[in-house]
Amino acid sequence: MMDVPKLFGSLVFNESVMKDRLPTVTYKAYKNAVAEGKLLDLGIANIIANAMKDWALENGATHFSHWFQPMTGITAEKHESFIAPTAEGRVIMDFSGKELIQGEPDASSFPSGGLRATFEARGYTAWDPTSYAFIKDNCLCIPTAFCSYTGDVLDKKTPLLRSMNAVSKAACQMLKLFGTETSRVISTVGPEQEYFLVDKKLWEKRKDLVYTGRTLFGAKSPRGQELEDHYFGIIKQRVLSFMKDLDEELWKLGVLAKTEHNEVAPAQHELAPIFTSTNVASDHNQLMMEFMKRVALRHGLVCLLHEKPFEGVNGSGKHNNWSLSTAEGKNLLDPGKKPYENLQFLVFLAAIIKAVDEYQDLLRISVASAGNDHRLGANEAPPAIVSIFLGTELTNVLEAIAADKDYEAGTASYVKLSDDTIPALVKDNTDRNRTSPFAFTGNKFEFRMLGSMFSIAGPNVVLNTIVSDALEQLYAKLEKAEDLQTAVYSVVKETYLAHKRIIFNGNGYTDAWVEEAEKRGLLNLKSTPDAIPYLTKEKNIALFAKHNIFTSAELKAREEILLENYSTTICLEGTTMLDMFYKDILPAVSEYTADLTKAVLDKRSAGVVSGFETELANKLSRLGSEMYTAAVHLKVALKKADTIAASEDKARFYHDIVLAAMVELRSACDAAEELTGGKYLNYPTYGELLFGVNE
Repeated sequence: MMDVPKLFGSLVFNESVMKDRLPTVTYKAYKNAVAEGKLLDLGIANIIANAMKDWALENGATHFSHWFQPMTGITAEKHESFIAPTAEGRVIMDFSGKELIQGEPDASSFPSGGLRATFEARGYTAWDPTSYAFIKDNCLCIPTAFCSYTGDVLDKKTPLLRSMNAVSKAACQMLKLFGTETSRVISTVGPEQEYFLVDKKLWEKRKDLVYTGRTLFGAKSPRGQELEDHYFGIIKQRVLSFMKDLDEELWKLGVLAKTEHNEVAPAQHELAPIFTSTNVASDHNQLMMEFMKRVALRHGLVCLLHEKPFEGVNGSGKHNNWSLSTAEGKNLLDPGKKPYENLQFLVFLAAIIKAVDEYQDLLRISVASAGNDHRLGANEAPPAIVSIFLGTELTNVLEAIAADKDYEAGTASYVKLSDDTIPALVKDNTDRNRTSPFAFTGNKFEFRMLGSMFSIAGPNVVLNTIVSDALEQLYAKLEKAEDLQTAVYSVVKETYLAHKRIIFNGNGYTDAWVEEAEKRGLLNLKSTPDAIPYLTKEKNIALFAKHNIFTSAELKAREEILLENYSTTICLEGTTMLDMFYKDILPAVSEYTADLTKAVLDKRSAGVVSGFETELANKLSRLGSEMYTAAVHLKVALKKADTIAASEDKARFYHDIVLAAMVELRSACDAAEELTGGKYLNYPTYGELLFGVNE
């Protein structure tokens, strides 16, 4: 039997290891530096580095790496061996405090949005002591921030750490008004990771999956998710074996992998961890995605993290369960049994409502990508319109405050399933709303708009920053209040009435909500090119500058990176479509049409009536012409897109023209696939991919 407690964190240089291996003075100095956000003395760093090296060597490591998160969306690492030459021509294993604290990768080879020229190569990585080092592939991985020689931020970790400091400062300041003393407020996250598993042998035969991560062609399978029997269904043994191995690998790395189950679509699954600090959760989610892919390969599977790998079935998201807690573990978003009387909670709730309403654009931008555009608003994910679900009780509490009335809380209710066999279940005060982009779920907010491939860093940078700004504004109204209770109700009332439009407790999937949202003046940024330009609006530049998250130049660089990534993604997909069409689909349809035509001629020469062959050959011939015309349109569109210099104009062209041409080509090809004999197609169908893992 596996000893999970012993296994958990066995490859992590965590608190327990540090207590055992570091002198007490050194350990305290490290803890104080982390708590106060100060640089470690080089002497202290040398002691830590030596202990870290000895521990790593004992666990089979031969190299070390500064592990960082550039703007590619994945992690990066450069392995350095521990060896150092001696005068006798031998080597020793060495690792210094300087090597621990600072590294130097090439900054020009990562996306910079124009911040770095090709010839400006120098960049720096800096140890993040708030996230534990770990061993992966016999390499000691040290979580680090990444910046250019000029100090420009080129990664996802640095702004996240800054935003966590900003929300901590603002929250601690607010808590003092209510007599709550704490050294720090920590933003916490538990990200639910959705993914697909397909057979590797089938994946290899699909150029679109190999090159782009999603299927660009594919007729609908006779069976999809219609029976609704996959969600929470019995997990197939092959998948279960994968999940078991994945858990083990993640537990070794200290990742709190907790809940796993089948998702809605065939071949779709989910893994959810226990919540932890946002910085660590972000690091762990990157490791989770990496190990999902590598463990899947061990089992002859491929893990698909694309938001929409298959048309016609649910795509994959990543629900971001966000909250705020004191250093002592008190959840600040817990309304308690009497939320109407919980003044502290009401202020934090009001700040969040204000923040989400005022910065809808930033929240939408934080989840914008070519892949996620396929999910949002597609009756499987929240709409592209940002709104808040509060549920009945909290909405009634706020309505009572707005009307200057006392709130009468209802008594606890129960769900009785049987007279005597099953105990009655305590009923929550409100239901959950799976159609809401930002839903309150009891003691946290579930930000449901993230795509499955996303780093959670970006969305949480936005959440932390906008909430910290709102808290500061509400604090300014409350700090000199003579009667805090009266002032709180007044501020909550004012805030709620000013931002009430953002609250919607109904079905976000309906056209009626889209119309209602427009009447309310809410943004509906349907595509990535629609959303990204809002990033550099004056109010957003001012917000990030005020809280020391991004400079104006860094924001403009990120705008450039996002637009370029969108265009590059669509270009790659369009080019792959043409390759598959000319080399695979057109020859298959042509060959089948030719065989049908031959059958028609043979039957006629034999005096036999050719019925279905003639009709089918005519249909395929017509579709063949449509396909070819659509392919020409796509080819012309791609060539035109390549001539557009301005990033925003190029992204819009890809969205408006190239995507439309891709849809036209796919429509004709999918219709032809439905009529084409299986032996003519040289790639697996949707049915084979979605139901290819049976054992």
